Amino acid sequence: MGWFLRKCARVRVLTVVGALLAVQLGSLIAPAYACGCGAMIPGAQQRVAVGREESVVRWDGRQEQIVMSLTVDGDAQKAAWIMPVPHRATVELGDPELFTQLRNATAPVRRDRYHFWPQDGDWPLVTGDDTSAGAPPPGAAAPHVGVVGRQQLGPFDVARLTATDPAALNGWLDTNGFVMPPRLTDALQPYVDRRWEYVAVRLTPATASTALSGTLDPLHLTFAAGQPIYPMRLSRLARTPQSLGLYVLADHRMETRTAIGGDRPRTTFAGRVTTPAGPLAELAKGTPYLTAIGQEFPNPASISGDHVLRPAPEDTPFQQVIYEDHLRTVAGVPAWLLTVVGTLALAVTAATVFAVRRSRARNQQTPTFVRPTS
Repeated sequence: MGWFLRKCARVRVLTVVGALLAVQLGSLIAPAYACGCGAMIPGAQQRVAVGREESVVRWDGRQEQIVMSLTVDGDAQKAAWIMPVPHRATVELGDPELFTQLRNATAPVRRDRYHFWPQDGDWPLVTGDDTSAGAPPPGAAAPHVGVVGRQQLGPFDVARLTATDPAALNGWLDTNGFVMPPRLTDALQPYVDRRWEYVAVRLTPATASTALSGTLDPLHLTFAAGQPIYPMRLSRLARTPQSLGLYVLADHRMETRTAIGGDRPRTTFAGRVTTPAGPLAELAKGTPYLTAIGQEFPNPASISGDHVLRPAPEDTPFQQVIYEDHLRTVAGVPAWLLTVVGTLALAVTAATVFAVRRSRARNQQTPTFVRPTS
C-alpha cells in the first residue's frame, strides 16, 4: 500500500512539472504583439512589443491627419503593423523633428518653491539612503481583399487595403509572409462591419539579422473624417501594459469622450501653438490649439473601442508645473532654526528679567528690624 501511494505521488509531481514546462515553453514560442493604435505582428516564433507610442491627431472639421511614432523592442527581425482607418488614406514619412518640437512646446514649467519648516530630506529630518540619480516582396491579394496601393517609404513597405472579411485579410497577410493571430481576426470584425479600410505596414531593420528596436521613423496618414477618432480597439490584444501619448491639433481644446477601459486620460498641456517655424508650425496651420493627453492601459484586454475626440467645454490653457522645493535660509542657516533659537533666547531673557525684578521687589518689601534702645 505504501509503495502504491509513493508511486501516485511521483506521478502527480511529474504531471505538475510537465505542465509548468509546457507553460514556459508556450510563453517562449508564442509571439507577443502590442501596439497602442493598431496591431504589431512579428514573424513566426518571434516577439515585438510597442512600449511607447506618441501620435499627433490633426483635425480641421473635414480631414484628419495622424502622425505616429512608435518605440519598439523585441527579437523580431521583421514585423507587420495594421491600422484601421475610416476612409481611404494617403501615407508618407513624417518628420521626426515634429515630436521634438511637441515635447518642447508641452514641457512642464519648473519653478522654485520655498518652505519654512524642514521636510523629509532637510536637516534634521534626513531619512533613508540617497535616492538621487547617480553620476518585403509584394504578394497576391486574397479574395475579398483589395490592394488600393503599394509604396516603399524608407524601411516601410506600405499597402493600403480594403477587406470584406477578416479571414481574407488574414490570408493576404499570410501570403505576404506574416500570419495574423486568430484573436486579431475576430478583433477586426467591427471595422469590417463598418467598411473601414486598412493601412498595412511591413518593416524590417536597415541591417539584416538585426532585431527591431528603438524609435521607428514616423508615419503620416491623411484621410477624410467627420469626427476626430484615434483607432485603439486592436490594442486590446497587447500582452503588456500600454502607454499612450496623444497630441491633438484642432480649433479648440480637445478631450476624449471616455477612458475606453484604461486609466483616466489626463491633460498635460493645453494652449495655442507658438512655435514660429518647423514641422509643428506647418502642421498647426488652421488648427492652432494644441492639447496633449496622456493615458495608461495597465490591462489592455479591457480596451472597449476607439478614442473619439470632442471639443472641451472651454479653451482653458493649462501647463504642468513642477516645483523644486527649497528650505528657506538666512545666510546659509535654516530660517526655522534661527527662529527657534531666537524664540528660546527671548524666552530665557524674559524669564531672567522677570526673576531679577521679582527678587528686587521682594527685597524692597521686606521690613528692616530695628532693635529698640533701653
